[in-house]
Amino acid sequence: MRHAFAAFAFGTLIAGTPASAQDVGTVVELFTSQGCSSCPPADKILAQLADRDDVIALALHVDYWDYIGWADDLGDPAFSNRQRGYANQWEARNVYTPQMVVAGVDEFVGSHPVVAMDRVAAHPSSGNPVQVGLTRSGNRLTITAEAVRAVPPQALVQVVRYTPEVIRDITSGENAGKTVVYRNVVTDWSEAGQWATAQPLTLQVDVSGDQPVVVIVQDGAFGPILGAVRLR
Repeated sequence: MRHAFAAFAFGTLIAGTPASAQDVGTVVELFTSQGCSSCPPADKILAQLADRDDVIALALHVDYWDYIGWADDLGDPAFSNRQRGYANQWEARNVYTPQMVVAGVDEFVGSHPVVAMDRVAAHPSSGNPVQVGLTRSGNRLTITAEAVRAVPPQALVQVVRYTPEVIRDITSGENAGKTVVYRNVVTDWSEAGQWATAQPLTLQVDVSGDQPVVVIVQDGAFGPILGAVRLR
């Protein structure tokens, strides 16, 4: 899916859908795979996080385990590349599943519930340096953003779509015989544009379909997440 620009301008924040329609939360990315035997516990943890209004939980299915006996039909090489981008940013020697990344800065093995909850608590969205707003009218999104604390001079605005729940019966590979419920499965992650953060942002983007929409403002593609908002 590609997003078409409708307008890109700086100016006054635009009124629209009531603020109560938005969730402002801590972004948690889980890199997972149907072919990974250690991933189902992490998938369950992400499902718990997905029920929280203060967390934007996103499952990114990678494709690099497909060769071991079960091809993940939710996997996307773009998500494997995103994980590798984080690894390069952190000078990590390899990638792995299940990996959780909190707020773009904190990574750990995603199958440990206490660790996951503690790391999420350590990055409350109330501390985000950018306030992000999102409204929708038909197929038109209006994204607003404003720096409220120190931020880099440029930030990347990204639009994410996901399917709230997917159930898979896995018949071969490491998880053969299991039925797994996947939550907040990302289907598209697109760059909407660069923002010069010295001025408030108003950006309009065209979207289609009724999947939830998440807007993530990040210090580059693999840096700290500066702010995020969701419309379900």
